[in-house]
Amino acid sequence: MSASSNQRSEDQFLCSICLDAFTDPVTTSCGHNFCKHCISQHWDVSLLCKCPLCNEIFHTRPQLQVNTFIKELVSKFRHEAEQKPSSSSSEPQAAKPGEVPCDVCTGTRLKALKSCLGCLTSYCQAHLEPHLTLSGLKRHQLVEPVEKLEDRMCKKHDKPLELFCRTDQTCVCMLCSVLDHKTHEFVPLKEGYEGKKAELEKTEAEIQQKIQERRLKIQELEESVRISRAAADREKAEGVQVFTALMEAVERCLKGFVEEIEAKQKDSENEAEDFIEDLELEICELMKRSSKVEQLSLSEDHLHLLQGSSSLQDAPPTRDWTEVRVNPPSYDGTGVRAVAQLERTIRKTMKKLFEAELQRVQQYAVDVTLDPETAHPKLLLSDGGKQVRHGGVWRDLPNNPERFSLYTIVLGQQRFSSGRSYFEVQVKGKSNWDLGVTIESISRKDRIKPRPQDGFWVLWLRDGNNYTALAGPSVRLHLQSVPEKVGVLVDYEGGLVSFYDVHAAALIFSFTGCCFTEKLVPFFDPCNNADGKNSAPLIICPVQKSV
Repeated sequence: MSASSNQRSEDQFLCSICLDAFTDPVTTSCGHNFCKHCISQHWDVSLLCKCPLCNEIFHTRPQLQVNTFIKELVSKFRHEAEQKPSSSSSEPQAAKPGEVPCDVCTGTRLKALKSCLGCLTSYCQAHLEPHLTLSGLKRHQLVEPVEKLEDRMCKKHDKPLELFCRTDQTCVCMLCSVLDHKTHEFVPLKEGYEGKKAELEKTEAEIQQKIQERRLKIQELEESVRISRAAADREKAEGVQVFTALMEAVERCLKGFVEEIEAKQKDSENEAEDFIEDLELEICELMKRSSKVEQLSLSEDHLHLLQGSSSLQDAPPTRDWTEVRVNPPSYDGTGVRAVAQLERTIRKTMKKLFEAELQRVQQYAVDVTLDPETAHPKLLLSDGGKQVRHGGVWRDLPNNPERFSLYTIVLGQQRFSSGRSYFEVQVKGKSNWDLGVTIESISRKDRIKPRPQDGFWVLWLRDGNNYTALAGPSVRLHLQSVPEKVGVLVDYEGGLVSFYDVHAAALIFSFTGCCFTEKLVPFFDPCNNADGKNSAPLIICPVQKSV
């Protein structure tokens, strides 16, 4: 066989990563072979699992098994290479940095081909020959060249480490097994190696699983960021559109305001100019008459003066300008009317904005039902659990831990612990009510303070017109209209609880910057009947999207 063909044959058994003969060869699904350690280490430091030769990407890391057929071919090739010196090199090769040198060579130390565990010596091709030919040395165990062979000897008994102590998880010699570890469990090194290797492979598989889970989590977070960015872009675009419309409305109102003032001023100027023109015409006629009078007065001809003066008897008609005035225009109320027009435009724009917002939050509608186990004994619930009213009479109900005893409160059955949730409640016809959400662990038997720091995010109505957000301190609300149906939005991660006037499509109040640490539940209190003035129930309504 030629040297070139031998070289090609040798290349077939070389790993393309370490450029050495295969150790535990594995085959990828694309048909390429690598040392198991090499390809595993390569994938450990790569972001993607792909073939180093053809770059095929594996979306999940392959579980590789040793290709026994190639492993046997490599083993046979190595054995043949050990038996026959390479014809491609005329002289033995000196050990390079990082290679194990022969322990027997003097002078130039050649590269070791094998290490003997019996002799604790590494041999080059020439010095290995006795181990391959002499029957006494053939029984020695030859391994791939390794450094520090003394580490394979028991430091206490100076014997080869041949056993693995499963009890102490350490390698021992034969004397250790009968002296220091006599009650322990032992297996041959090969069996211990295979067991430990299986454990490492299992650990590696678990690590790869964790890596894969974290890569999926990265994808999930990146997708979350993408969705968040898209939502932010949409919100900015809508905001820019709204504020652009408002700025255009301000400019129109300003332009109309200026034009109205300028028109009034122009009318005043035109009137004054007309008067001035008439006055100038009269002055011109009077000056002509004055000239004639002066000429006649200078005449010494009696007849001429008398005859000329008779022609001056008819004076040209003139206007009495005594009471003529040009009153400055009144600008009173011009600015107020302009601002009022702007306010109407802004209110109209805000209504459209809130309608759009309400439509967005209504998509998070949940089906809320009242929990009868929490209802105060004076409360009456409908059969479907959608209405609650004050009954006025204490009913004989079990005093279970969930039931409120001091306050006429009932909670919803639903729990909010993530995402966004929205529900609507009809409050029409009521003069007093409490509505909102509270923490699940709210006290049912003791006095409570309905405020955020104590786990309450509640709105209430008192005396028919006193709307208050119990924000600790409370905030008195001044509403443009009387709500008949109130929408409640909970954004758990966003730390937000908002209340809406559904019919008016207006935001009533928002609790912002909340930090929720436990589950939230809907909160209802229809309050006392007030001699029939507050007998209407609170009604949980199905959500119908606003038009």
